[in-house]
Amino acid sequence: MIRVLLAEDQSMVRGALAALLNREQDITIVAEVMRGDEALAVAMKVQPDIALLDIEMPGATGIEVAGLLRDALPTCKTLILTTFGRPGYLRRAIENGASGFLVKDAPAAQLAMAIRRIMAGERVVDPQLAMSALSDGDNPLTHREQEILLFVHRGASNADIASSLALTEGTVRNYLSTAMQKLAAGTRVEAAMKASQKGWI
Repeated sequence: MIRVLLAEDQSMVRGALAALLNREQDITIVAEVMRGDEALAVAMKVQPDIALLDIEMPGATGIEVAGLLRDALPTCKTLILTTFGRPGYLRRAIENGASGFLVKDAPAAQLAMAIRRIMAGERVVDPQLAMSALSDGDNPLTHREQEILLFVHRGASNADIASSLALTEGTVRNYLSTAMQKLAAGTRVEAAMKASQKGWI
């Protein structure tokens, strides 16, 4: 029996996934959480074979949880589920040790099969997303540029960003200018939006 931890913040989606997977004779849901920051503690307690992680959850993203589980519970493999098929998300998920990456609109049978394949030691990635990731190339942004663009994406002003990161406003503007050039964006907001759409922030 494949023991699965399900981490999904939307109750209706979580319930539907649990119901679908519990119908499979060889899969059982051993725990459900709705926050990313709860997933590690629960996983340590129930010792699942696979953690099925939504990419966007309060507390911690599925990608962050995958990295934590890789380090703290290496026997638990991770499968990321996302509504957003963004190539940058795929790259970051793989870097954090995820064994699989699927979009939520995949058929239910495909999800169960992905879980079985991951248990057998395979890596399972949505094929269209894999092609997009290859064609998009590497993320050109530095860690600091990503950090600053994430603040912009959340609506922060340059002064807010400078204060939060202990930088001067001039330094923040310089980072933003470089990021805008790399992304061929006319404004800081456009740069943040492009980076978000690629899954780079």
